[in-house]
Amino acid sequence: MPRFHCPLPLTAGAELDLPAGAARHVQVLRMQPGHTITLFDGSGDGEWSATILQMGRSTVQVRVEAFHATAREASRPVHLLAGITANERMDWLVEKATEIGVVSITPLLAERSVLKLKGERGDKKRSHWQAVAVAACEQCGGNRVPAIHPAMTLAEWTAAHPQADSADTQRVLLSLADGTRPLLQAVAAGQTPVLFLSGPEGGLSPAEEALARAQGFAPVTLGPRVLRAETAPIMALSALVLG
Repeated sequence: MPRFHCPLPLTAGAELDLPAGAARHVQVLRMQPGHTITLFDGSGDGEWSATILQMGRSTVQVRVEAFHATAREASRPVHLLAGITANERMDWLVEKATEIGVVSITPLLAERSVLKLKGERGDKKRSHWQAVAVAACEQCGGNRVPAIHPAMTLAEWTAAHPQADSADTQRVLLSLADGTRPLLQAVAAGQTPVLFLSGPEGGLSPAEEALARAQGFAPVTLGPRVLRAETAPIMALSALVLG
C-alpha cells in the first residue's frame, strides 16, 4: 500500500487535505477516490490507513481510518554528526542513514568539506536533505522521519551541546589515530543512545579531532580498511542498530 508522510494531526474519522508533496505523489500514481493509502506523521508512533475521498487539480482529500501501532524503529537511538561530502554523496548518505533508522543528522561544516553552505543556500540544502529523508521513510516503511539539523562547524556544535547536557549519550568519533577501539567494544550494549561523529573526504582536521576528544568523543575504528566518507557512517550505523 502506498505510504505518504503527512505531518498533520491524525485521528480516526478526520477528513483532511494532504500536504502538497503527498498530493502530487498521489496524482502521479494515478490513484482515485476509494483507494486506500497509508499515512504517517513522522513521529515514529505508528501509522494510519486512509481512504481517498476527492481528487482536485492539485489537491487530494482523504478520510483517516484505523491506527496501526507498527514498530519499525531501531531500539537504540543513533544520532549522526557527519562531515558534508561532495556532490550527490551527501544525498546518498542521508537516504541510507534514514533507511537504517538514524534519529537525527547534523551536517558538519568541517575544515576539509568541499561543499560550503551558508545563508539561503544552506537553508535550501537542508530542506532538500529533509525531503530526501521523507522520501526514504515513505519507501522503507519507517514511521520516524529523522530531523536534519542546520549545517554548522564542530566548534559551533560543541558550544551548543556541552558534554554535561548529554551525559546519557555515548559520543564516539571515527578516527585513524593510534589508540582507537573497535566501535562495538567502545559503546555499551543495549539501548544506550549514541552520537557518531565522522568527517568528510580526508577526515577531520587534527584541530577538529582534538576538539571532539576534549568534548568526550571516544575514538573508534571500523577495521583496517579506509572507507569513503559516505560509506563509513553507514557501516557504523548498521553495526550500532543491528548490534
